[in-house]
Parts: sequence; C-alpha cells; structure tokens
Amino acid sequence: MGLYVSAQEVEPTKPEQTEFYEPVPPKVRPGNNGSAPSDAIVLFDGSNLDNWISSRDSTAANWTLNKDGSMTVNNRTGDIQTKQNFGSMQLHIEWKSPAEVQGKGQSRANSGIFISGLYEVQVLDNNDNYTYVNGQVGSIYKQHTPLAMASVPTGQWNTFDIIYHAPIFEKGQKVKSGTLTVIQNGVLIQDHVEIKGTTPYIGWPKNPVHGKGPLKLQDHGDNSRVSYRNIWVREL
Repeated sequence: MGLYVSAQEVEPTKPEQTEFYEPVPPKVRPGNNGSAPSDAIVLFDGSNLDNWISSRDSTAANWTLNKDGSMTVNNRTGDIQTKQNFGSMQLHIEWKSPAEVQGKGQSRANSGIFISGLYEVQVLDNNDNYTYVNGQVGSIYKQHTPLAMASVPTGQWNTFDIIYHAPIFEKGQKVKSGTLTVIQNGVLIQDHVEIKGTTPYIGWPKNPVHGKGPLKLQDHGDNSRVSYRNIWVREL
C-alpha cells in the first residue's frame, strides 16, 4: 500500500489516515569504522583468499596476502574474482596505491573494480598524474567522468562505497539500464549514473544478456601494486 493516492480521492483529515505500519524494515546492526554490518557478506577480511579465484582459469587466487590484513595485486598473475555471484548490491571496498610512485598516466597504480565482471569502476593514482577524465580514478571507465577527484594522498587508504542496480533483460534485449552510485572517501563522485554497457578499452559498450555475476578485481599487468582490504557486500 502506497502513501499517496489519486488526486480524485478525498484528502485525509486525520494523521493516522496517512500512517502505515507494515512491512516493518529488518534490523541491521551497523559496523564500526567501515567494518561489515550484520547482514553483509564478507568477501575479504584479511585472513585468507578463500572467497576468490583466478578469473583466467578458476584456480585459487594467487595475489599476495599481507600481514596488515590487505591483499596486493600479484603482477601478471591475472584478475581475480569472487566465487559467489551478485546482482544489485551495496559494495564496500578499500584500496591504496603504493607509497613509492612509479609510472604515469594509466600506468600508475592502475586497477579496477568490475561489477558483475563487466562494469569497471576505475582505480588509479591520479595525484599529480594527468590522464583522460573518463578514465581517471572513480570513473565508470570510458563512460562517466567522476564529479570530483576525492583521493587521499598517495599510499594512504581510499574507500569506495558503491550502489549497483543491475540492468533488466527481457527476451534477449536490455529493457532497463543498470545504474551505479559511487562515494569515495565520503564524497559523492557518481550520482546514480546509467550503465551504458560494458566498459571496454577500445570500442563501444556492449550489452550481453546476463544475470548475477562476480565481483572482479583487475591485474593491470604493469606492476601497479594496488592493495585492497575490508571488502563486503549487502545484497539489495
């Protein structure tokens, strides 16, 4: 039952006529300092890589597990992805570039977070590092320039909070585009933008029919040395 009714209906004259008590929202216990809330699926807590596999051949993920509770891209071993597939979701993920600056443009601490394995939110060290704006940090790669560059200093931890609503397909065709909202370090940088399709380096976005898909993290293959920690998902 909705709160608002047709204009032809008589306007309520008592407050209780516009109050409703069902359905009651479920209780969720918030996390502390970015830790997972009570209903979240924890994908990486620093203890192991059990929830991840190689995107290349589905073998065990071969990235580096660090003593500080993070993992680092193991150069040229390939992307890794979750064993579990997800549709619409709230994703929390933290990442950092190495403190030692190396490379420039797209070759400085380049990685990416691929939603459903298809739609990339760009990870890049853009501090004093110019590149094309629809490929800079926080972009929906080659589709949407971020509203702001909200990165912390090189070598410190960034936080992405991402809201993804999956596209809808019917009879082999997309009938409704997916959307992405991205908050970086508390700053809104993508505001419910339309996903035009896949995010290729070359060419136009494509729209293959798909259901739920994995969360994929990119090995850019250029010794970018990006690290990740504290990854969790709430299914929507």
